[in-house]
Amino acid sequence: MTPARSPLVMISAGEASGDLHGATVCRALTMLDPQAHVFGMGGSRMAAAGVEILVDPTAHAGVGTSEVIGRIPSLFRAYRLLVRRLRSDRPHVLVVIDFPEFNLRLARQAKRARIPVVYFMPPQLWAWRAGRMRQMAARVTQVLAAFPFERDLYESARIPVEYVGHPLLDVVPLTLERDAARRRLGLAKERTVIGLLPGSRREEVEQLLPPMLEAATRLAASDGRRSFVLGLAPTVSRASVEDFLRRTAGTPPVDIVEGLTHEVMAAADVLLIASGTATLEAALLGTAMVVCYRVSRLTEMVGRVLTRIPWISLPNIVARRSVVPEILQAEVTGVRLAAEAERLLGDPAVATAQHAAFKDLRERLGQPGVGERAARVILKIAGAA
Repeated sequence: MTPARSPLVMISAGEASGDLHGATVCRALTMLDPQAHVFGMGGSRMAAAGVEILVDPTAHAGVGTSEVIGRIPSLFRAYRLLVRRLRSDRPHVLVVIDFPEFNLRLARQAKRARIPVVYFMPPQLWAWRAGRMRQMAARVTQVLAAFPFERDLYESARIPVEYVGHPLLDVVPLTLERDAARRRLGLAKERTVIGLLPGSRREEVEQLLPPMLEAATRLAASDGRRSFVLGLAPTVSRASVEDFLRRTAGTPPVDIVEGLTHEVMAAADVLLIASGTATLEAALLGTAMVVCYRVSRLTEMVGRVLTRIPWISLPNIVARRSVVPEILQAEVTGVRLAAEAERLLGDPAVATAQHAAFKDLRERLGQPGVGERAARVILKIAGAA
């Protein structure tokens, strides 16, 4: 009998959220098959999960069209390195996570080398340009869908798809309660807590932290019993945030917390939060939120041409309706953020409506065990290659 071969898996994730999801599936891969060797592009979370990291672009991820231009040389070097390793190591499967402009090009090279491609957390084709669907059909062996409505979309395009659920279900501590979160953060039960989550990229923090702090100043002035906690992403420098706080006059005390983002989410009465994966994490924990975002004018114009849905935040996209307020571009001001936060804090009906929508959203995303379900498909395809 021929002995079973050890699976060789290449993986490609280009942003902090992809690094998080990649770590989830990589832990499951090595749990199911301890002999599996996983290597490729990712960040610190994937490295901690046992991935051999060839290149890490996550700490310098850009936002939007014009913001990414400066990253092109380093991404091109990363692309050439991964293509060389595809050809020299010939992995049994390539797993790509989101980051479509890069990963669909890498998938094309894998296709030419007759290496199967699994797309975990595929691009949001239902929101963006239809041309990507043709690329997916030509280059991807299997899609692992995070949202139930994606299954019908890919099936209609005759792209093999399996609905596995959203990997955040394996990451977010769904049973974490407010009192327990506040104890871990050293926050008094009787305080009103406003959480600040300005994003995982330097550009996001530079754009969103100033209006968030202005909003905090206004919220503190109207009620002195309010506390402010900033959840710091691992890709953001604490020193830079502390320096900004020192230089911002009149700001109320803000506790900076590292490594306890879920506790910040669960402890808060309301969050001021950058649009991104964190909004879905907060929704799974049931915390009311005000979503905000700013990009360059070029990125805004490109987005308006290409996007086909009226929302940018994941809670609204998954619910297919406006569940949380979205404040964008020039409207992202301290005055506006404070007003929306006051509405959530002062009107129980508004906050209750969000909480009800979050409960429905959680039910739509499936059950925990996403990483294991995805890993089983990946190992099956690797074994068939």
